[in-house]
Amino acid sequence: MGESAVKHIHVAVGVILGNDGRILLARRPVHLHMGGRWEFPGGKVESGESIQQAMTRELREELDIDVLAMEKLIEVRHDYGDKQVFLDTWCVTEFSGEARGVEGQELAWVLASDLANYHFPDANQPIVDAVQKRSC
Repeated sequence: MGESAVKHIHVAVGVILGNDGRILLARRPVHLHMGGRWEFPGGKVESGESIQQAMTRELREELDIDVLAMEKLIEVRHDYGDKQVFLDTWCVTEFSGEARGVEGQELAWVLASDLANYHFPDANQPIVDAVQKRSC
């Protein structure tokens, strides 16, 4: 009778800034953990990947955009009980392409001041606070 190990997940999170200063959000698919909530796009950092490589890969896969410039925003560690996430969060200040929901996810471009109107996964609250206090 062994204890099940808690999963530790390193996630590359992109706060993507549009030309008009709005921030791109994506709605999580309903069948996923925290499904239906809004999030900053990104995904798991794979073994051997740098944060820059992971961000570039994830945003290309999810949104069909290519990251041209990014800068560190905040690191968040959150324990959901069954898993612990490390949200390595970066401002994507330049990208090429036009963002679209490649996986069918709903997207929204919102002002930082409007982020409080969106329901995020619990771990995202420090990111929302950081974005509202400091523009990327």
